Amino acid sequence: MQYSLDSVDHLNARQFAIAIKRLADSLSYGTDRSPFVGSGTEYAQSRPYQPGDPVKAIDWRVTARTKKYYIKEYESPKRLPVYLLIDTSASMTVSSTSRSKYALAVHIAGGLAMACLDRVSPVAMVGVGQRELRYSPSLSRDRIHQWLHELRHYRVDETTRLNRRLAELGALLYEKSLLIVLSDLHEPEAIPSLKQLAQQHDCVALQLIDPSEDSLQGAGWFRGREAETGREFVSRGRNMGIDQAALTAEMRRGQVDHLQIRTDQPFVQRLRHFFKSRGLLGRGVR
Repeated sequence: MQYSLDSVDHLNARQFAIAIKRLADSLSYGTDRSPFVGSGTEYAQSRPYQPGDPVKAIDWRVTARTKKYYIKEYESPKRLPVYLLIDTSASMTVSSTSRSKYALAVHIAGGLAMACLDRVSPVAMVGVGQRELRYSPSLSRDRIHQWLHELRHYRVDETTRLNRRLAELGALLYEKSLLIVLSDLHEPEAIPSLKQLAQQHDCVALQLIDPSEDSLQGAGWFRGREAETGREFVSRGRNMGIDQAALTAEMRRGQVDHLQIRTDQPFVQRLRHFFKSRGLLGRGVR
């Protein structure tokens, strides 16, 4: 199989680094950059006072009841590993606007990665396509910039392998993690796998949408070519799109945080509100 390699946008490496840093700052605006943001520390138990314990840690309620001094102890949240799954398939590169779904996905992935590093959360990246792009969690900014640089280039005939990648991750993850999928979700088989992972992990689906996908609704009969396989077909416009209402309801039932992002509309404010309202970027696990 022959591949052609193209860049997702016109920005050079320095301009791209500045762009994702600005996005990370926007996502972090108004929030604590501590790794303990979100759930903070939570009460675990009280124990008898020992010489040298700080007075401010005294549990006065238990002390008053028992007539003996007790100290509060807390559990500190651990850093939550973050896995960014970027859809590298051909359908992500087809665009009717100046920025493709794929270019936007890589941009958002970069901003999210930098924002997570600000909170000392290790970041991993996984390409959801035929290329073997799998990187283990890291706290190195230089390493993550290298991963993003590789992801900024795409091959024009990759097929989606989101379902397979989710299954592979599910078999490997032994501690609670945050999984963020950036995809157009053109592989229906992947949704049950994502819902299953959401039973043990925090799962987010950022669905990238090109405006042409909406305009096909009700377009009548037409001839087309599938972006990932090259297969030609004849279909009706109303059968081309995803049933967004049904997909949203299914995500909600599966406790998957779901946000639709259009390539022709501003997204930063909506993305910031989405993550901030759910406490996702700073969520800890005990």
